[in-house]
Amino acid sequence: MKKTFKLSRFIIVVMALGLFLTTAATAQESGALNVESAAVCENIVDREPVGAGTSFSVTVGKLCFFTKIVGAQTPIDITHVWYCGDTERARVTLSVKTNSWRTYSSKIIQAHEIGSWHVDVLGRAGEVLETVKFEVVQ
Repeated sequence: MKKTFKLSRFIIVVMALGLFLTTAATAQESGALNVESAAVCENIVDREPVGAGTSFSVTVGKLCFFTKIVGAQTPIDITHVWYCGDTERARVTLSVKTNSWRTYSSKIIQAHEIGSWHVDVLGRAGEVLETVKFEVVQ
């Protein structure tokens, strides 16, 4: 009888531990992903934005969108979606490999792409984590 009781208790402990570990892994996997910083800029040097701003001349040639992402517990992908007005102009998927990760995408600005722009940072499920607005002027 004592052996049966100990075996039953052991099985219950193992099952509870398995449930706990599964719950902890799921919570960690879906951890709170945050955009700590984001900037539209003219260049990236030493993993930092250079020439950040909210207004750029159409003659700039190329713009970069820098993000620092925190909170990833496992490697995941995020997406930068560039919009001119309401028209999607580029979609770039980027890897986030650690809890604190800097990454960027870039977009060549064409002569006719004058006006209001924004870049959305999308999480794994397509949720908008951050939106940064800027303009391209004559």
